Amino acid sequence: MFLLLTAFFPVVFLSQETLDLTCRKGPCFVKFSEMEKMANIQAEINEKKLKTEILQLEKETADIAHPFYLGKKCEILQDMNRHLEAVLKEKRALRKRLIKPRCQESLPIEATFHKYVVELLTEAVNFIEKLETHLQTVRSIPQIPNIMKNMDTALTKTEVLVMELEELAEQILKWRELQKEVYSDSICNTAELDFGLSLT
Repeated sequence: MFLLLTAFFPVVFLSQETLDLTCRKGPCFVKFSEMEKMANIQAEINEKKLKTEILQLEKETADIAHPFYLGKKCEILQDMNRHLEAVLKEKRALRKRLIKPRCQESLPIEATFHKYVVELLTEAVNFIEKLETHLQTVRSIPQIPNIMKNMDTALTKTEVLVMELEELAEQILKWRELQKEVYSDSICNTAELDFGLSLT
């Protein structure tokens, strides 16, 4: 059988160079492999981006979703829940305490502190009397910048008026001096005329 094959297909020995030449890839396959490499690189980049986004999201939500923080928040909620349950249990007693007027009860104060309580009460009365004034002062605090601007404007106008008044005062003094000179000149002229008339 081997002989039969050798008769139809002669044995040819090929060198490595010949095999390399025949094995060379065509240009379309080269581009195809390059595009496949680029697609693989792009897939790796997308995978890395996705991982970084997941890590960033975990970082941002760590205080919300982390078991340590969730445990703390759960403890706070449980404490609040226990407190509200206690309030609900004591609801009747609390309602009675809120309905009952506190002003009829008196607080015991030692005799040594009576002097200070009297002073404190007088201070409290003074404070209550001036409370409305204090409240108006507190309410006017946001308006202070506008008030300061108005005061600056008024001060500038006052300075301008003072300067004008000084100029006017100088003009009045000059006019007065001029009037004195005119008056003294007219008296002298009148005296000379009178003296001249009496000589004739």
